Amino acid sequence: MNETYLPLYRKYRPQCLEQVVGQEHIKKTLKSAIELNKISHAYLFTGPRGTGKTSTARILAKSLNCVNGPTLTPCNECASCKDVTNTVPIDVIEIDAASNRKVEDTQNILEKIQYTPVHGRYKIYIIDEVHMLTNHAFNALLKTLEEPPENVIFILATTEVHKVLDTIKSRCQRFDFRRITTEDIVKHLRFISDRENIKISDDALLAIAKNSAGGMRDSIALLDQLSLLGVQNEVTLDDVNNMLGRLSFDILKQFTDFIISSDTQSAIELLEKVYNNGNEPTLILSNLCEYFKNLLITKNSKPEMVEELTGYNDAQAKEAAEQSKKLESQQIVFLLERTAHYIRELKQTTNQYLWLEVAVINLANLAENSSLISLQTRVQALEAGGVNLINQQAVHKPNIVQVPNNDIKARVEIEKPVSNISVSSKVETPSEAKPEVYTQVEHEETVVEQASVNVGSSDMASLWAGLVKNINSPSTQALLRLANPVKVAPDEVVITFKQEIFVKQANEDAKKQVLKEAADKLFNQNNSKITIRLPQSGDTQLPKSDAAPSNKAPQKTFTPQRATVVQPPKNKADDVYQQKQEEKAQAIDAAETANDLEQGENNEKSNYFSDQTKMIVDLFDGKYI
Repeated sequence: MNETYLPLYRKYRPQCLEQVVGQEHIKKTLKSAIELNKISHAYLFTGPRGTGKTSTARILAKSLNCVNGPTLTPCNECASCKDVTNTVPIDVIEIDAASNRKVEDTQNILEKIQYTPVHGRYKIYIIDEVHMLTNHAFNALLKTLEEPPENVIFILATTEVHKVLDTIKSRCQRFDFRRITTEDIVKHLRFISDRENIKISDDALLAIAKNSAGGMRDSIALLDQLSLLGVQNEVTLDDVNNMLGRLSFDILKQFTDFIISSDTQSAIELLEKVYNNGNEPTLILSNLCEYFKNLLITKNSKPEMVEELTGYNDAQAKEAAEQSKKLESQQIVFLLERTAHYIRELKQTTNQYLWLEVAVINLANLAENSSLISLQTRVQALEAGGVNLINQQAVHKPNIVQVPNNDIKARVEIEKPVSNISVSSKVETPSEAKPEVYTQVEHEETVVEQASVNVGSSDMASLWAGLVKNINSPSTQALLRLANPVKVAPDEVVITFKQEIFVKQANEDAKKQVLKEAADKLFNQNNSKITIRLPQSGDTQLPKSDAAPSNKAPQKTFTPQRATVVQPPKNKADDVYQQKQEEKAQAIDAAETANDLEQGENNEKSNYFSDQTKMIVDLFDGKYI
């Protein structure tokens, strides 16, 4: 074992601010602080792991305590620089807050603060993972952190800044470290590979960079591990995938082809092959989910941006583009959602392979999930069919109902006076003594629709009906029942009310806007002019039936049909039955007459009430008592 060997992430740790990869905003600020000698007593470095927080803290300590300092280029030769490089805790003390989180540990630090530096100008405390300190430890540090001795500097580093007390954060200069871009990581990995004579392809470096999620330390550590394979042969993308347990592009593309074609059998066979190679179920679905994401990007991005956003080479980008044409964006999103669902299920179950098979079978049934365009077409066809049925002015549908003649209850239901129905019967009976006699009732149901409004017509009644039909507000429609249209034309719509109170109500902004929109829709224009006022001499008067058009749904009526009645030989039972039928018919006629009288009385009473009362009665379908 070579004891002098250093891991690459330690060997290539930056020793000055210029060597820090990325973080340009932080380097610029610290350089200005050093050049202007405006050094704060407390700094807070936050950000994801492997982005350079601790390395930057060490570089800042070197720059301040170097014999040539404060300087932007520490010499790395003086005692202070060597102490920092070799992690000798003399003037620069690094503390792991995860293992020194108690209030006693903080008090020990505060006791040693009073000692002067040995080699450098400052005594610098670098507290890593500071969020691990307890509240008591934070409170013990609080006062000293606010007003430390002149030669003491605190540099706090954390990956979870939200766990740090606000009173601590407010006493520090905060620097947020960002994830390092994939491009910067690839460049730095290439630099290290060339220096260390590691043979590795660009695709492999890109895969390493994308796997590190913006952390440089993770990328260099993986490169160090792969360097053992690159002594004689070049490290390829397949080597990286095997090392990470990732599926290759070809495998994922084949999987997706089976899903698109709903080839469940082939998908299961491929799954078994991949699983038997030692791949974990969670990683299989995670790789598949990432591939679907890249397909979605490929389908919705410019071709020249696909390689940059997905990390594919030119050939892979073309294959992904061809495959994405077979799917709609909505279908890819569906696959992403289902895959993410099964990843959650895998994390909660003890039999992961079972759920992995279920996931693949479900995804492979993509053919059963209709495309969005197909669904839209079907919905439009259904809606168009419904409109065509409604637009027909008369739909004839003969209905034949057969009931026993001796079933009085059923016959009463048939013989109810529904609108204008006329029932004729055809009675057929066998020659038995007590025959089971049936009545055939045939009628036609007719759907009568309101007459369409011709906007180009000069008939003001038709135009007024069309205007009211375009109003969806029930309160405005009810108010217009009391109105009289004087003029309905594209240049102006004039409406009058007999009472001032209704004129004021109709001139309210909300109601007038509804009228404007209805007129705009009727005449296919914008900003129609609406005038609402009291009646004047010479105003046109419409009959009440036209002035208050109904906007109700089409009414169903029944038309009488002819039928032939064949009477059986009369007997005593038939005479009794006939007598009962005549009595029942008389009762029905009496009820209808009473109803007509009551309706007429209500119409007569309505003449004695105000327009507002009439409006309320019409609105709630009431009657006068």
